[in-house]
Amino acid sequence: MDCVSPILDVVTRVSDCSAKHAAYINDLQENLESLRNEMQELNNVYLDVKSRVEVEEQRQMRRTNEVDGWLRSVLAMEAQVDQILQKGDQEIQKKCFGTCCPRNCWSSYKLGKKASKKLGSVTELRNKGRFVVVADRLPQAPVEERPMNKTVGLDLMYAEICRCIQDDQLGIIGLYGMGGAGKTTLMTKLNNEFIRANKDFEIAIWVVVSRPASVEKVQEVIRNKLKILDDTWRNRSEDEKAVEIFNLLKAKSFVMLLDDVWERLDLQRVGVPSPTAQNKSKVILTTRSLDVCRCMEAQKCIKVECLTEEEAINLFNEKVGETTLNSHPDIPQLAEIAAKECKGLPLALVTIGRAMAAKNTPQEWERAIQVLKIYPSKLSGMGDHVFPILKFSYDNLPNDTIKSCFLYLAIFPEDREILSESLVLLWIGEGFFDECDNIYDAFNQGRDIIEHLKTACLFESYIYDRVKMHDVIRDMALWLATTYSGNQNKIFVEEKDNVEVHQVSKWKEVQRMYMLFSSMVESGMPPSFPNLVTLIVRGGGMATFSSGFFHFMPIIKVLDLSRTGITKLPIGIGKLVTLEYLNLSFTGLTELSTELKTLKKIRCLLLEGMSHLKMISNEVISNLSVMRIFVLEFNELILVTENARKSPREEEEPKYSSEDNGALNLRKDNKALLEELEGLEHINWVNVTVEGALSFQKILSSQKLKNVMRVLSLANLEGMTLLRLPRMKHLRNLEIFSCGELQEIKVDQERQGRQGFVADYFHIPNSNFCCLCRVVIFQLPKLLDLTWLIYIPSLEKLYVEDCESMEEVIGDAGEVPENLGIFSRLKFLYLFDLPNLRSISRRALPFPSLTILMVRNCQNLKKLPLDSNSARNGLKEIVGELNWWEGLQWEDETIRLILTPYHITWL
Repeated sequence: MDCVSPILDVVTRVSDCSAKHAAYINDLQENLESLRNEMQELNNVYLDVKSRVEVEEQRQMRRTNEVDGWLRSVLAMEAQVDQILQKGDQEIQKKCFGTCCPRNCWSSYKLGKKASKKLGSVTELRNKGRFVVVADRLPQAPVEERPMNKTVGLDLMYAEICRCIQDDQLGIIGLYGMGGAGKTTLMTKLNNEFIRANKDFEIAIWVVVSRPASVEKVQEVIRNKLKILDDTWRNRSEDEKAVEIFNLLKAKSFVMLLDDVWERLDLQRVGVPSPTAQNKSKVILTTRSLDVCRCMEAQKCIKVECLTEEEAINLFNEKVGETTLNSHPDIPQLAEIAAKECKGLPLALVTIGRAMAAKNTPQEWERAIQVLKIYPSKLSGMGDHVFPILKFSYDNLPNDTIKSCFLYLAIFPEDREILSESLVLLWIGEGFFDECDNIYDAFNQGRDIIEHLKTACLFESYIYDRVKMHDVIRDMALWLATTYSGNQNKIFVEEKDNVEVHQVSKWKEVQRMYMLFSSMVESGMPPSFPNLVTLIVRGGGMATFSSGFFHFMPIIKVLDLSRTGITKLPIGIGKLVTLEYLNLSFTGLTELSTELKTLKKIRCLLLEGMSHLKMISNEVISNLSVMRIFVLEFNELILVTENARKSPREEEEPKYSSEDNGALNLRKDNKALLEELEGLEHINWVNVTVEGALSFQKILSSQKLKNVMRVLSLANLEGMTLLRLPRMKHLRNLEIFSCGELQEIKVDQERQGRQGFVADYFHIPNSNFCCLCRVVIFQLPKLLDLTWLIYIPSLEKLYVEDCESMEEVIGDAGEVPENLGIFSRLKFLYLFDLPNLRSISRRALPFPSLTILMVRNCQNLKKLPLDSNSARNGLKEIVGELNWWEGLQWEDETIRLILTPYHITWL
C-alpha cells in the first residue's frame, strides 16, 4: 500500500491538471462570450466616466491623474480584448468537421487560457471605474490673459514701461493721465504680451481698485488668485489676512497690477510685500492723478499722453471701418476732420468712430462734425458714455471751490491758454477765495488749485506759466455747467464775428459770457442781462461799445475788457456798481475818467500793458476804498524771448502836465498816484511802474507801500548813482531800466552776518526779498555789477541787457557761506549787449536748476560757470553766437564735449 499511495496522488494531480487544461479548450466559446459581455460592461462604464470628465473640463476643471490613467487603461484593454476575441472566433471556426474537437488543441488551449485571465482583468478594471471625483479645479495660470482690442499708438509708451519693469531699482511704477487716454489698455497690453512672456514673474495679480480704495476688496481678489482655502480665511481679521497674504507672496516673484486707483492704497495693510531688487517683484498702477502716483511712492511716474494726430486718425479710421470710408470719396477727408476734433483722446476717438461707422454720405458727416464742434454732448456716445467717464475726475475733486475753478476755465474758447496768474486773479474777482484771511493766502490757494488740477490731468501746462484744457475735457466741463446742471444757456462762448438772432434771445439767461468785441458791437446787443455775473470780451477792431450797453447788468461782478483795442472808457461803465473786478489791460485807453469813482465795490483793478495811458482823473483811485489789488504797468520794456528780442524803449517821453484837470500824471513823476494808493485801507497787492527819484522816495518813506509791493518797475531815477533797495517781503518781480547815472545797487540787510543769510536762504517768513524770483536790468550804462543778487535766494529768472560798463555779474561774494549756493534756483539767465562782461561769478557755481542760458554780444565773456553735472541737472539750451561759443575757454575738454550738444546758434 505504501507504494500505491504516491502513484495515486500523481495520477490525481495529472487528472486535475488535464481537466483544467481541457476546460480551457472545451469552454473556449463560453469564455469568449463572457469576455465580450464583460468588455461591453467596461465600455459602458468608460463612456459614463468619459462623459463626466468632459463636462468637468468644460467647467475649466482638470481630470485627475487616476481617472486619466484608468481611461487610458480601458482603451488599451479594449485593444487587447478585441485581439483575443478575433482570434477566438477564428479558432472556433477551425474545429473538426462534425465534431467539437479543435484542429489544434495547443492553440485553443493557449487562447482559452488567455481569455480566462483577461476576463478577470476586465472585471477588475471595471470595478476600479467607480470614481467619486473625476476632475479637480485647474490651477490658475501665473498670468491670465485679459480681453483686449487691437491697440494703436501705444508702442513707444509700451516699450518705455517694459524698460522700467526690467529695471531692478524701480519697484513701483505709476501710469497717470486723463480719463480715456488709454492707461488701462496699456496695462492690459503689458499683462498680455510682456508679463506673460517674462519668466521672471511667478504670478501676476490684477486688481481693479476704484474708489473708495477698499483693503478688504483687494485682499479678496488676491486671496482668490492665491487659492487660499475658505477654512483659513473665513472669520479672520484684516490684519490676519494681511499676514497670510504676505507669507505667501514673500516667497514669490510677483507683479501686482492695480487699475483705476483714485487715492492711496496702503499695500502694507493689504499684505503686499514691498517690491525690491531682491524679490524682483513689481507694483504697476494706473490713475488719473500724478498725486496718487506720489502717494503710492512710485519710483517712476509715466504720463500716458494722448495720441499724435497721425495715430489718432488711424485709430478713428479703424473704428469707422473700410466700408464706410470707401462709400464716398469725400468721407476720408471728413473723417480726418472729425478725428482732429478729438485731440488725440482714444476714448473719444473710439466712441465717435463707432458712431460714424453707419454714416455713408458726406452730408451726414458734415452735420455730425458741426454737432461735434458746437454741441458735442448731442453726438451719439458723447453725452451718455464719454462725458460720464470723464466726469469721474471732476467728481473726485476734493471740494466745491476746486470744482468751480475747474469749470471756470471752460469760459475761454477751445485751445486758448491763459496765464496762471491771470486765471487766479479772475477766481479772486469771482469771490472763490473770500474765506481767505488776505490776498496772498487767496493767491497761493489759487496756485495750489492749478497744480492740483494739473496733477489730476484736468488742466494742461503750457509755455510761460500758462494753462489750458484739452478740448474734450473742456466739452465735458461745458456739459457739466450747462446741460447736466439743467441750464443750457448758463455759459455762452462765442468767437464768431457775427452773432445770430436766435442766440441773442438766450442771453437773458446767461451767467458767464465770453465774446469777441466785434460781434458785440455789430449784433445790436439786447438791453438787459439780468443774470450776467461775468463778461469777458476779446478782440480789437472796434473802438467803442454801443450806447447803453452797460446800463442793464444789475449783478455783474467781473468785467474783463483787456486786449479789446478800446481808446475810451465805455459809456455807462459807471453804472456797474456791483463790479468787483475790472481788467482794462492792453487797451488803447489814454485816461481813466471820473466815471470810475462810482465803482466802490472794485477789489481788483488791472491796468497792465497800458503804453498809451497818460492820466487817471483825480481821486478815482482814492474812491475805490475796498480795492485790494492794483496793477499799473506801461509795458514799454519788452524783453527778449527764445525767438525774438525786445523792441527798444521809446526815447521820447509823453508830454503831459500834472496840472491839467487836476489829474494824476503817470509819467516822469507819479508820486501822487502812490499817495492815493497808500491811503487805501485794504490795499495789499500793488504792481506799479515808478518813474523819477521823487516817486521812489515816496516808496522808501512808506512802510505800507513797501509791504504791499509785488511787482516794481523803476525807471528814470535822475541823478541817482546809488540805489538802495528797501526790504519788500512780497516783492516777486523787479525791473530797473533807463537810469543813466546809476552805478551801484545795494539791498538793506536788517539781519547782518551769517544768521541773516540763513534766514533768507531758508525762506523764513518776513525775511528780506524771500519772494523775489525775477529781476530785469536794462539800459544802465554805468552799472558795474549785480553782486547784490547774492541776497536773493529765490531768484529764478535774470535778464541783463545793455549795461556797457558791467564787467561781472557777481563780484565779491565772500560774505555768503559756502554751503548756501548762489543762484541755486536760477532757471533762466539772459545776458545781452554787455561788451565788457568778463565773468558771471568769481566763485564757481553749480547752477543746479539752470535750464536756459542765452548770451548775445558778450564777446569778452570767455568762461562759463558750468561743469559736467550741469547737463544732468536739467540744462536744455545754451544760446549764443557761433564765434563766441568757439572762443570759450574750458578748464576741462570733457565739459566742452558734454555741453556742445546743448549749444544753439543765434539765427
